Amino acid sequence: MIPVRGFEGKCVAVFGLARSGLTAARALIAGGAQVALWDERPAAREAAAAEGFPIVDLSTADWSRFAALMLSPGVPLTHPEPHWTVVKAKAAGVEVLGDIELFARTVNAAPAHKRPKVVVITGTNGKSTTTALIGHVCKQAGQDARVGGNIGIGVLDLDDMHGGAVYVLEVSSYQLDLTSSLKPDVAVLLNISPDHLDRHGGMEGYVAAKRRVLLNQGKGDTAVIGVDDPWCQQICTETKAANRRTIVPISSGRAIGRGVYALQGVLYDGTAERVVEVADLLRARSLPGPHNWQNAAAAYAACRALGIPPTDVADGLLSFPGLVHRMEKVGVIGGVTFINDSKATNADAARQAMSSYPRFYWIAGGVPKAGGIDSLSDLFPRIAKAYLIGQAADSFAKTLGPAPHEIAGDLATAVAHAFHDAKARGGEQVVLLSPACASFDQFPDFEARGDAFRQAVQDLTAPAATSSKGASA
Repeated sequence: MIPVRGFEGKCVAVFGLARSGLTAARALIAGGAQVALWDERPAAREAAAAEGFPIVDLSTADWSRFAALMLSPGVPLTHPEPHWTVVKAKAAGVEVLGDIELFARTVNAAPAHKRPKVVVITGTNGKSTTTALIGHVCKQAGQDARVGGNIGIGVLDLDDMHGGAVYVLEVSSYQLDLTSSLKPDVAVLLNISPDHLDRHGGMEGYVAAKRRVLLNQGKGDTAVIGVDDPWCQQICTETKAANRRTIVPISSGRAIGRGVYALQGVLYDGTAERVVEVADLLRARSLPGPHNWQNAAAAYAACRALGIPPTDVADGLLSFPGLVHRMEKVGVIGGVTFINDSKATNADAARQAMSSYPRFYWIAGGVPKAGGIDSLSDLFPRIAKAYLIGQAADSFAKTLGPAPHEIAGDLATAVAHAFHDAKARGGEQVVLLSPACASFDQFPDFEARGDAFRQAVQDLTAPAATSSKGASA
């Protein structure tokens, strides 16, 4: 755990008692602060009370006693409307912050010789893979890398800092909205496409949240920015004009001056006078497709900024084992390969997976994002058949039109039907779970959805499943 500095002897209100809220409360107490916890869910309050935390009804509390409000990133800060705790905090002049900001202040308060390196990764898609990839390369190169944030372990639950540590953190737009003093040694902005617009009041607010990762960087810091979309292109141009830090543009499909890029699967370092071939990414089995080549380019640029030699970075890229729930092969049965891409919670993320296969049986649906799957229409000819689940099933069916599809309803049914159809076609086939939706209608998160997919695939080989299929045939 990282004890939070800067609130010694002060009281911090904590709202939202899921993982980040409880971890923040523990870290605040470890750093000498007092806390007052609240959640609208009785079960969450009971669990916190059982751990010994003081439970205080923030709706009736005296807010003048609080130095800050630690807000869970899942709670609305500004849109669709500010949460009532935010309204009360602002009325009382109490600052609102998140766990990443608590971490940032603790890093900034540390003496220079104890201050770790911090790498922060954000973007609409590819954050988790790039974060895990950078962490893997750092560890392979012998560095004391701690990986967390919006992936895996909450930031304040990571091991306490020292001067030789490297924190590699995935940070979401929700978390960035709650930061003001985050100053990464290396900031990675992969890409931007429409997502979470309801929480940011539209595209302008979403882009503003993402670019906050660059807000406090200065001389000696490095910004790694993807230039394959118009929003990031503009941000890169504006950041270059500020001329305060090292800028490394990255691309997954074209050569760029003074940047890192991939062409047809080969990664090049063009940051010096002479362009150097770094790695053949076609040999990296866990990094298929142009979207992963962008992730690899970002990881290479970030790791080079940390001083890791090019050959060590290349070795790490090729040995990366992959990330669960992101283009994860979970099984092969009778020539049918099952791919778990549950992390694809929007259409742009699903595009990355769908573009990797010439033909596939597609499982999609859940809680739809703005625009649904309209933007994927050019990939519909690749769909052998779609199996639609959750709230989006009816609307996705209308969008698919004449493309083969059925409303399966739930994930287990979709897996069973997709396997039956793929196996009947014969040869090597792919069943792809890439939902293009949030999971919250049927699952608590995308991880639970991916785990359910894996279990459904395993159930296909269970004796009961085999006998029942034989009987129905």
